Amino acid sequence: MLKTPIGKLRVMGFLEGMSFLILLFISMPLKYMFDYPEAVSVNGAIHGGLFVIYMAAVAYVTFTVRWPLKWAAGAFVVAFIPFGNFILDHQLKKNYTSQPDSLTA
Repeated sequence: MLKTPIGKLRVMGFLEGMSFLILLFISMPLKYMFDYPEAVSVNGAIHGGLFVIYMAAVAYVTFTVRWPLKWAAGAFVVAFIPFGNFILDHQLKKNYTSQPDSLTA
């Protein structure tokens, strides 16, 4: 999976998506319901770093695979939606054939 640009993007999307869900559904309740703000500080920093790496992976795939602009824009937008990266991953898996260049839509 890590041998292709799309595979690398899928892995980064999974990691970034999981860190976003942990931030939303674990760290934020710990901060506001249990007065434990350190959870957001630590996980927020991890999520921020993963987000930057994910955006670099989107740019890498856009230029190496010559993605249509709507796929790159979609990959950017789903990073802000809970479970969005998992929906994008499903679409990539559905549209991805043996060649990374065959990704069209």
